[in-house]
Amino acid sequence: MTQATDRNDAASGIEGVLLANRDRILRFLRLRGAGDAAEDLFQDLWMRLTEKRTGPIADPIAYAMRAANNLMLDRYRAGRQRELRDKAWGEAAAVQKPSAEAVLISREQLALVEQAIAATGERPARIFRRFRVDGILQRDIAAEMGISLSTVEADLRKVYAALAAVRRQFDAG
Repeated sequence: MTQATDRNDAASGIEGVLLANRDRILRFLRLRGAGDAAEDLFQDLWMRLTEKRTGPIADPIAYAMRAANNLMLDRYRAGRQRELRDKAWGEAAAVQKPSAEAVLISREQLALVEQAIAATGERPARIFRRFRVDGILQRDIAAEMGISLSTVEADLRKVYAALAAVRRQFDAG
């Protein structure tokens, strides 16, 4: 026998077992908690077992049931991991009300940032806001303002330098 023939015989054998015991396997999956997903899990089981190259199986129904049980365990573990991840993300996303002191510090820092941006001049401040806040491309800003792209880049560098100086103040203080 050729290798292809061996594989076809093995696939036909396990396919026959799956077809003959379809209702039994679906009932098993439902009892294990699959509910409406039992049909989908049966299809996954079919794909796993018919694509896998195996030799002779001593007890094919036990093999299929064990594979179905493993699918259910995988499903349970994936669901548990999803729950833990969602819970962790939810806890991380839970917004805690900042203290009055933190609010005051943030407002003072924002005022310093706004002052630093304004100190760079009207055009650099406008370019910075159009680029960073409005999301306009640098070349579009240059066309809109009637200046060169290199002027836009230079003005942005000027604002970034001012913001870096403010950041150093925050880090030092």
